[in-house]
Amino acid sequence: MDRAQKEKVVEELGQIFESSGVVVVAHYAGLTVAEMQDLRARMREEGGSVRVAKNKLAKIALEGKPVASIADLLTGMTVLSYSEDPVAAAKVAEKYAKDNEKFVILGGAMGETALDPAGVKAVAAMPSREELIASIVGCIGAPAANIAGAIGAPASNIASILSTIEERAEAA
Repeated sequence: MDRAQKEKVVEELGQIFESSGVVVVAHYAGLTVAEMQDLRARMREEGGSVRVAKNKLAKIALEGKPVASIADLLTGMTVLSYSEDPVAAAKVAEKYAKDNEKFVILGGAMGETALDPAGVKAVAAMPSREELIASIVGCIGAPAANIAGAIGAPASNIASILSTIEERAEAA
């Protein structure tokens, strides 16, 4: 890799560290190509990405970034999982680590906050952006459904009372 290629990689990694909602750093020693492709596919489904980069270049890219403290995690065979959604990459990485003991989460960063493995696990337990939006929409829609039910209820009550009166009148 020549100097221009290295500079390009450092620039790309810098953009990843700045623009991603979450970055998870993990060891992947012993993963087969098929297992790594499976990880990439799972991450892509959730809107995230996986990047293997030289630790030295990643450390250079971290210089001056708010999460420069995660540079200590970049030792050995490391892989970066990241996503714009602050939860997606952590969820996929955590689930993948449960399924495959060769994938070991070292920590990561969420925004400007450095995370240890327990922090990544806590972020993975949070609801995703889509789940939050769905629950907010549900909360907004619930009062309207209650109002519609309350408005419709008296009319159905009157109808049942009238049919009961009518049945009694026919019986008599």
